[in-house]
Amino acid sequence: MKKEYIKSGRVNQKLETRSKILTSAQYYINNGLEFTLEDIAKKSGISRATIYRYYSKVEILANEAGLDLNTKSPENIIENLKEKNIEDIILGIQHYYNKLAIDHEGAFRKYLSTVLTSNPSELKRGARRKKTLQLAFENASVQAQEKEKLVNLFTLLMGIEPLIVTKDVSGLNNDQSVEIMKWGVQLILKGYFESNKK
Repeated sequence: MKKEYIKSGRVNQKLETRSKILTSAQYYINNGLEFTLEDIAKKSGISRATIYRYYSKVEILANEAGLDLNTKSPENIIENLKEKNIEDIILGIQHYYNKLAIDHEGAFRKYLSTVLTSNPSELKRGARRKKTLQLAFENASVQAQEKEKLVNLFTLLMGIEPLIVTKDVSGLNNDQSVEIMKWGVQLILKGYFESNKK
């Protein structure tokens, strides 16, 4: 989905359109059918030009739609954690995204490969981690500027990208990778909350 397009205009409407496109692609995936962007336009009732504004290649759409089938919405992830304190919520979010990355590592690597070879001006990801973390911090007693920094920092310590780095660069296995990412989040949380007590 192109960054410039999603940032301009009515964001909620554009996210709804994106969701309709993904749902149409998932119909084909669930039925084991090949599809083109034109097929998606017909199935979703969205113009072909609009489809191309969101996805310039059918491979990117297919890979994202496949991953989307296995991913909870940010709201559902938060719903399961809402009774916990902010530290446990962040660790719960991290656990969810790390498990998702491990369980679907091959599909995520394929998706990243496709996205990285596409137009660099396009928005690369659905940004679920960031949205989930933003929801986690909504009612936290943290200043707005610090919330944004913490959200961005924590996105670096969960999901497929750090898993790839810890495995491919550092030579860790899945358990070691998850442990080092968890340790990183715990250190940040401890440091942040202890420094605010002073």
